[in-house]
Amino acid sequence: MTTISLPVKPSPPRDALVPRIVLLGNPNAGKTTLFNRLTGLRAKTANFPGTTIERRVGAVRVNDSDIIIEDLPGLYALNAGNPEERIAAAVLNGELDGRPRPELAIVVIDATNLTRNLYLASQARETGIKVIVALNMVDLVEANGTNLDREALAAELGAPVVPISARSGQGIEDLVDRLAAEMSDSTSETPVPEALAACSSCSGCPHGARFDWAEQVGRKVAHTTVLPARWTDAIDRVVTHTLVGPIIFAAIMAGLFTTLFVLADHPMGWIEEWFGLMGDAVSSVFSDGLLHSLIVDGIIGGVGGVVVFLPQIVLLFFLLSLLEDTGYLARAAFVMDRWFRKLGLPGRAFVPMLSAHACAIPAIMSAKVIESKRDRMITIMILPLLTCAARLPVYAMIIGLLFPDNPLAAGLLMTGSYSLGIVAALVAALVMRHTIFPGQPESLVIELPTYKLPSFRNAILTAFDRGMIFIRKAGTVILAISLILWVMATFPTLPEDGLVEVASAADQARLVEIDTQTANPAIDANTREALEAERSAMHSAYAVEYSMAGRLGKLTEPIFAPLGFDWKINIGVISSFAAREVIVSTLGIVYGLGDAAEDEDALRDVLAAQTHADGSPVFTTALCLSILVFYVLAMQCLPTQAVTKRETGSWYWAAFQFGYMTVLAYTAALITYQTVSALGHG
Repeated sequence: MTTISLPVKPSPPRDALVPRIVLLGNPNAGKTTLFNRLTGLRAKTANFPGTTIERRVGAVRVNDSDIIIEDLPGLYALNAGNPEERIAAAVLNGELDGRPRPELAIVVIDATNLTRNLYLASQARETGIKVIVALNMVDLVEANGTNLDREALAAELGAPVVPISARSGQGIEDLVDRLAAEMSDSTSETPVPEALAACSSCSGCPHGARFDWAEQVGRKVAHTTVLPARWTDAIDRVVTHTLVGPIIFAAIMAGLFTTLFVLADHPMGWIEEWFGLMGDAVSSVFSDGLLHSLIVDGIIGGVGGVVVFLPQIVLLFFLLSLLEDTGYLARAAFVMDRWFRKLGLPGRAFVPMLSAHACAIPAIMSAKVIESKRDRMITIMILPLLTCAARLPVYAMIIGLLFPDNPLAAGLLMTGSYSLGIVAALVAALVMRHTIFPGQPESLVIELPTYKLPSFRNAILTAFDRGMIFIRKAGTVILAISLILWVMATFPTLPEDGLVEVASAADQARLVEIDTQTANPAIDANTREALEAERSAMHSAYAVEYSMAGRLGKLTEPIFAPLGFDWKINIGVISSFAAREVIVSTLGIVYGLGDAAEDEDALRDVLAAQTHADGSPVFTTALCLSILVFYVLAMQCLPTQAVTKRETGSWYWAAFQFGYMTVLAYTAALITYQTVSALGHG
């Protein structure tokens, strides 16, 4: 359960005296859509102190001045029965952050589910805070032939009622006008109506009395004049069918992720080119040296390695927001719950698991849709096991070594790599369900919202908000760690005249040949350039060995030797804990390719040509499969670790995720290498 620690009246923050209102409402009532409509891009997202519950604060312009507006978690009641309810109660009572009670609460009611929403509205009226009721989705109610008596509802609640459609913007100006009037009115709030006050004073069952009151009010204010044909029932019978439903969902999500990959490809390429141009610009100003390397390799490379995934994240949340707005995702979760419960997972885990095949970062962020803390934790812990786009360069490199001229075998091995990640994730979920997170997944109790057209405006704002969270949180961490890795791979530096001392006997002989040939003034310019490039590449390779990273690679050689890894591969493995694909460029440098490591064919040829002292190949079938299995299962992505920490609220779970995946990867790679070697392919 989420731990909540409320501060004891600290000094008021700087904005404590700024007028403040809150948004209150049931899940799926359209509260966040209204928040986006009122604040636009003037919002910030963080967590409530001591919790992992998301907190969104923005500003709305009223009477030429700003009013702070806070989007409270979606909840059904103010009974303090779960973390969201306790947070809302703390905010309304002025017990959080030293801020006073809000001046006003806008209670968002889903007009299509009036009776259920009135329970929370009735409790809000009894808090002593001014209340405005935003009667949302009135356009859908009217389309269904139902008329709502707004005046009667206002009389029953003792609060003004403003009909709106947060999705289309209908009634928003009226809501702002009512907000302005209420904020400028210095009188106290309207007394609670007698019938409503009687609910709390009921000596028998106040909750039952409140539900009875809500049902009576619902019947009184809602008048159905036309009973339309429920064509949506026919759709639901198909999309929630036990067998057909999962097929439809798989097809929709396959289309979504195909669209994601297609649309994100070019923007990702543009970002890579832009950062490449930045590196070229720095190179034109600074000559080769530590400052040049720091800026190009440490800062630009570190930030670029994160920002390049931004299009995937923005597009994913944009498309998911559109899909969620239609009302379909709730039905998909209902369908998948039947299958996933057998594996110890909730139905809501299916969408994050699918998105993890694009990138684990937005997948972990999207796990917020899972309400149960236990189920959400299991889902977050297993998501990085699913093959993401960042693993593809590693897969391509290793599979290319094994099957350079057999595309069918290469394709089958690629499919096997994806399948291994899926199987590992499902097995890990089962194990966690029976060990650290025991018990059955909670039953899925979910409201199937009304079908409606999605709001592109809301989807854009949601995508922008999630993109900014990604840049601020994950980006800062990866930059810091990238700089640390740059320092480790750079220092201590190998002096230019120290290369001969650390080089092997064969390389020392080659250096003598290079120096002799370059000293000859008769050689042509192209030959001289090629020889100097060879010497520079050799220096880069030995510089890595001479650095802290190289020494760490040699230090860890006994640990990874049972997997078939030597110290050079260890450097690639260690450096790729920042980002998996880093091993490709790292091995290129270690094996003397330098910047040419970006050429996959050149790197593959060099790796294939590596031999031991006895002439046997280094990259055998056993070693290649060992590396492949390790990279399928290992946690090697610092931004993912940063997001895991953010979503779980603790570095402990990020460390646990890293630990169990590393042990799993090591064990599986060990078994793979030893077994394949024993079969004569080592």
